[in-house]
Amino acid sequence: MSVAAPNSSRPLPALLRALTGDRPDRTPVWFMRQAGRSLPEYRTLRERAAISMLDVCLRPDLAAEATLQPVRRHGVDAAVFFSDIMVPLRLAGVGVRIEPGVGPVMAEPVRDAADIAKLTAHQYGQDEWADGVQAVADGVATVVRELGTPATLSATPTALGRSLTPLGRELTERELAGLAHSADVAGWTPVLGFGGAPFTLAAYLVEGRPSRDHLAARSLMHADPASWERLMTWCAELTGQFIATQVKAGASAAQLFDSWAGALSPQDYRDRVAPYSALAIARAREATSPTTGQSVPLIHFGTGTARILADMHDTGAQAVGVDDRTSLAEALAALSRSRTGLCPVQGNVDPALLAAGPAPLERAVADCLEAGRAAPGHVVNLGHGVPPTTDPAVLTSVVAQVHGSADWRQVAAVPWEPRA
Repeated sequence: MSVAAPNSSRPLPALLRALTGDRPDRTPVWFMRQAGRSLPEYRTLRERAAISMLDVCLRPDLAAEATLQPVRRHGVDAAVFFSDIMVPLRLAGVGVRIEPGVGPVMAEPVRDAADIAKLTAHQYGQDEWADGVQAVADGVATVVRELGTPATLSATPTALGRSLTPLGRELTERELAGLAHSADVAGWTPVLGFGGAPFTLAAYLVEGRPSRDHLAARSLMHADPASWERLMTWCAELTGQFIATQVKAGASAAQLFDSWAGALSPQDYRDRVAPYSALAIARAREATSPTTGQSVPLIHFGTGTARILADMHDTGAQAVGVDDRTSLAEALAALSRSRTGLCPVQGNVDPALLAAGPAPLERAVADCLEAGRAAPGHVVNLGHGVPPTTDPAVLTSVVAQVHGSADWRQVAAVPWEPRA
């Protein structure tokens, strides 16, 4: 089956086809955390900007540039918008910072009904943070303009006038080649929005910082169900609105990250978490993307979630991401028990193999591709994010292998240092 883009005889990009259960000629691939610390060009960007990571997320030109860097370098099938799951909290006026070596730290953790009442009085985009919401939308729109849409189909990026970066630098021939490889036969590359799932946001808010076991959050869940419902509803509305902002600006797919859902029992997930993930997904899908003229497919991803994959699908997601602790065969068996049956899957190469040498990595990618054939649709990804020490050339070589492209493998083998 070949699904055409709206008002075009060309097929949709491979990512969008796979997420709707189609089988494009090349299997799509992108990487969680593909933008950021593993790229020398990103490190240069941060050094020159001399501002915090959350501030970079709210500078449209910098966020757009960080988003586009891995597309130009790796030729991946999607540009995941450079942001952080903490950004919507900041856009609701919540005090949060990213502490080096620690992660997100809350200025005021919420521990009881009074704290939650104070927190939930905050609204997304309130007061001075309306400009921050607009900055996110502007950043997404900037990326969409560079990567094209069905309305601007063209054979090459240069034909669309995309010869400059968002920061005004002339793109190199190698960068233009990356954009062209990414766009492939569709002629454009989708932008993928994202947001943190309600439980993950709530866990950070209650714990105040990263936690191994999320005991405080789980205790609150049982000790004060009414306050838990209020907190989770607020988190669901917040992240749903954040994803909707990205969709309305042109994102054509999105992913909901539930980093900590694996800490829950299946029953607790079903009763006290899944309904709020469903609410977040429903809110996000109320938005229409101007790129496709439709609501967008949602990928639901979590870590340690082997026992709840069917429940994650039942929240309304069109696809489910699988971590590297679960084989795709096991995931598909679990997903077959969901209310609507099998769905497209994403994953799930072990990130550790990126530093294990070519032979084991190539075997793992080949095995992943083979296992993915049993799914209605398959998007290759890692089972978690790209480690910051990863050699970028290794990621480009994975893209070449997944796409079955000898030409792109040759490109991946040539050392590349982008212009500063």
